[in-house]
Amino acid sequence: MSRRDSSSTRVALTCVGALLLAACGDNESAFAPDGPQAALVANLWWYMLAIATVVWLLVVAFLAYALKRAHARKQALPEPEGEGKMKRAVTVGFALTVLLLIINLVYSVSTGRAMATLPRDDALRIKVVGHQWWWEAVYEDPTPSNQLTVANEIHVPVGEPVQIISTSRDVIHSLWAPNLMGKKDLIPGYTTATWFQADTPGVYRGQCAEFCGHGHARMAVLIVAEPREKFEGWYRSQLQPAAGPTDSIVAEGQRVFMSGGCPICHTVGGTRAMGRLGPPLTHIGSALTIAAGSLPNTRGNMAGWIVDPQRIKPGVRMPPNSLSGPDLQALIAYLESLK
Repeated sequence: MSRRDSSSTRVALTCVGALLLAACGDNESAFAPDGPQAALVANLWWYMLAIATVVWLLVVAFLAYALKRAHARKQALPEPEGEGKMKRAVTVGFALTVLLLIINLVYSVSTGRAMATLPRDDALRIKVVGHQWWWEAVYEDPTPSNQLTVANEIHVPVGEPVQIISTSRDVIHSLWAPNLMGKKDLIPGYTTATWFQADTPGVYRGQCAEFCGHGHARMAVLIVAEPREKFEGWYRSQLQPAAGPTDSIVAEGQRVFMSGGCPICHTVGGTRAMGRLGPPLTHIGSALTIAAGSLPNTRGNMAGWIVDPQRIKPGVRMPPNSLSGPDLQALIAYLESLK
């Protein structure tokens, strides 16, 4: 097997594993809905499963009955009587099939309409942009200075609907947080809309559900649902610029950051780093994960990500960084201070 084939196989297996996790983990499971949108999807799924199971059991039962009669019968029924029973059976089967399809259609359409109807006009509005391979979330506000841009971690108030306006910068992505909502495609040049609501505080994991390239399986998003007061406190803190260096090590880390290629791709509010190619880092020190949910945000993981991101997330657009030990430690100290 060639290296390319081996790499493709590894990516495919990783994608399958990510989809299986969506059905198994409590914080990423369509079978554990924690909001009205996800409940609609789950109810429709269970209904379809029940109908399919009943139909399959009836077909198997009738088949077993027909085989038993054919085996036990020594003499065939008279032709007219056999034809009459066959016509009645076909008529009943056809009528039941049409009725069942109509019921399924009505239920599916009504579920789709309910999912498309935003409960409140004043819902929190977030624009989500898909990138290869991370998520950009822009909290819209009539006052430009109150607009907030974050990456890979979306905070929302509990018990309130949130409208998602989505698009993509490169290829087709698909946003899916199984506990909270169904899938919504993000298409370059177009905007799509959906909404969700988290009924219970917690951290919910979402995933890109449309194969979008080599880093697809490691393109996750965390949705943090919290009480309104805590959400507003988080929002205010995120609007603040990055804190300045508090000691010489952090100051040296800032120098390493600014003198390298980091400002070309990343934004740090309150500094001259204003890159837009990669996720904003203004408050990266308080993030739960790094690399779009690939790793917990720890000192060791941050060091590994900076030095060799390709090893952690193959295909990522971030280049490797060759830094001396002291420079790397200072840079990590600076990033940890960005809270």
